[in-house]
This record gives sequence, structure tokens and C-alpha cells, in this order.
Amino acid sequence: MNIYVSNLSFNVTDDDLEGFFTEYGEVSSARVITDKFTGKSRGFGFVEMPDDEAAKKAISELDGGIVEGRAIRITEARPREERTEKRSFTPRQNNYNNRY
Repeated sequence: MNIYVSNLSFNVTDDDLEGFFTEYGEVSSARVITDKFTGKSRGFGFVEMPDDEAAKKAISELDGGIVEGRAIRITEARPREERTEKRSFTPRQNNYNNRY
């Protein structure tokens, strides 16, 4: 099960995030999402646990817990939505640009 963890302190690392969940069962992966330009935490992350029952127990017991003075929110992650195609910019046609 993929788990979404939000409202994390900016000091929480991948290892810290994994540590929160290991007492409930095996953790396949734990990742704090970082800004691609600064490399700093964006305050949320994802944890993958292969055992759904252990994941549900972790969610129910850890949701609302205090980590470094912040109440973290933990839910089952939703599937990533496909992004729509970006529109290309087309200059507006007007009389000023159409002199010929």
C-alpha cells in the first residue's frame, strides 16, 4: 500500500520517515519529496508497505501524531492523476500585427 504523509517538519529525512513505520511492519520504500531546485524538503512524503493490514494499522495509529512539534497527517495515497497536455502560447491576432 502506498501511504501519503503530510505536514512533515523540513528536518525529517527518508530514514526518519521509514523509522516511523518500521514498528508496524516491513517498509519497501520511504521518500521525503524535495524541491528540484533547492533540494529542500517540501513537507510531505510517501511510504510503501507491502502488507496492507500493517499499513492500515500504521495509518490509524500514526495519523495526527506529533513529530518535531507538528501534527502529521497520514492517509492512503491516491493514484497519480495524468497531467493534461500543456497549451502552447499563440499570440492573439489583431490588426496591429496584420499590416500586410
